[in-house]
Amino acid sequence: MVVTKEDSGERIDRYLVHQLKDVSRSKIQDLIEEGQVLVNQKTIKANYKLREQDNLEVIISETEELEVKPQKINLDILYEDQDIIVINKPQGMVVHPAAGNYKDTLVNALLYHSRDLSSINGKLRPGIVHRIDKDTSGILVVAKNDIAHQDLAKQIKEHRMKRVYLALVHGVLKDPVGIIEAPIGRNPKERKKMAVVLTGKEAVTSYQVLENFRNYTFVQLRLKTGRTHQIRVHLAFLGHPVVGDPKYGPAKPHFNLRRQALHAAVLGFNHPRSGQYIEFNTPLPLYMQRILEDLRKDG
Repeated sequence: MVVTKEDSGERIDRYLVHQLKDVSRSKIQDLIEEGQVLVNQKTIKANYKLREQDNLEVIISETEELEVKPQKINLDILYEDQDIIVINKPQGMVVHPAAGNYKDTLVNALLYHSRDLSSINGKLRPGIVHRIDKDTSGILVVAKNDIAHQDLAKQIKEHRMKRVYLALVHGVLKDPVGIIEAPIGRNPKERKKMAVVLTGKEAVTSYQVLENFRNYTFVQLRLKTGRTHQIRVHLAFLGHPVVGDPKYGPAKPHFNLRRQALHAAVLGFNHPRSGQYIEFNTPLPLYMQRILEDLRKDG
């Protein structure tokens, strides 16, 4: 596994506790002491602090070897050529396998669909350049070779990839347009959640109100950075969490939603081979369309 910018500075033992949910804290400590945890192919101590792009390898003996198997799962493919696949991911699908969850992910489906996927992110994340949350629907691009992967990753790093989301949020946003600049890091009280914290990484989200309702707002958001749960955390920080968000929104569900009403609607980038700019759009999922229709009827 490759360490992201959000997790840099985290102690490796604490990081692995959250990543390897089926492995106990004491087992992780033992693995580190036994030299079964490698960072950039070198053994480390439990208090080692992670750096961005560190390559982690965990060797767990006497257990079933990790294997991600191809699965015949229908994919909504918007575009495909020799270098990339552009996919409209449904809500509820996990992008890549993790400890305890090796089935029914986008990667399982990709392995069945194509033999050609980039290898940069290892066996658990072949082809995966960027992610969207399990319960967020919408567009993402997959790399079929390492050259395409490196080019797309560079575009993300340099903020040249266009990523536009649509969300229904609680309350009425005061300003029709705005920029949220608030650093994001792990919530010090709840490590499985992210939060706006002074010691966090730079995070910038711009927004534009598309439609106001009595108690809700339909809003378009554009990412400059791509922190974990960035849009959800930023909107909750403003006091306008995404409707249905079980992690950052109110405990009582609205519209009987138990997943966030958030959709990655637009993805634009320069093709890694031709350099030509291409852009993809996908409509709102039906459940969001129906909620908006009902809100319009209510005035």
